[in-house]
Amino acid sequence: MTVNVNVFGNSTNSNGSMHNIKVKSPSSLAHVVFRTSNYDAMVDYWQAFLGADITFKDSNLAFLRYDHEHHRIAIIRVPGVGPKVANAAGLEHVAFSYDGLRDLVDSYQQRKALGMHPFWCTNHGPTTSIYYNDPDGNRIETQVDNFDTVEAANAFMTSEMFKQNPIGTDFDPETLVQQVEAGEDDKLIKTRREIGVRGLPEGF
Repeated sequence: MTVNVNVFGNSTNSNGSMHNIKVKSPSSLAHVVFRTSNYDAMVDYWQAFLGADITFKDSNLAFLRYDHEHHRIAIIRVPGVGPKVANAAGLEHVAFSYDGLRDLVDSYQQRKALGMHPFWCTNHGPTTSIYYNDPDGNRIETQVDNFDTVEAANAFMTSEMFKQNPIGTDFDPETLVQQVEAGEDDKLIKTRREIGVRGLPEGF
């Protein structure tokens, strides 16, 4: 077997895959850090968006938390950082989960009252998701799981329906609000309406 060395100094076999090394997985994702020259607006936005508390803030660095962790979001002031380039490689979005549709809808309405409006709402199949842009153009997903178990979600993701459309079926968030307010069954609301083959929406 031919062995090569990639840019990280790791050995790979002749077909480019790593050797049979299974790295120990972390217990959780700890936090996300943003670099910005738009510091105050970013801190204000993320604090409001997540209903977060600020555990530390000075003129250059802020830590925000919304659960048991000491911080989930960090924001660093870096003077001269340019605007986000849409067609550059990098992180696509950060996603946050809610326990149910009621919480997802409530948070949508609260953000709307603060002037925060989504740019995309779609039922991916495994999740019902609402997407936003922060002041720097970083994409944020808020979601709720559509299935009660990981096994059920995985089964959907191996189905022919998901193969045809791994992107989602779009919905109107105001319609979602009306359905939840009317007391419609959560499982029925979260069941994706199938539309056949679909690619990425324009702008992605």
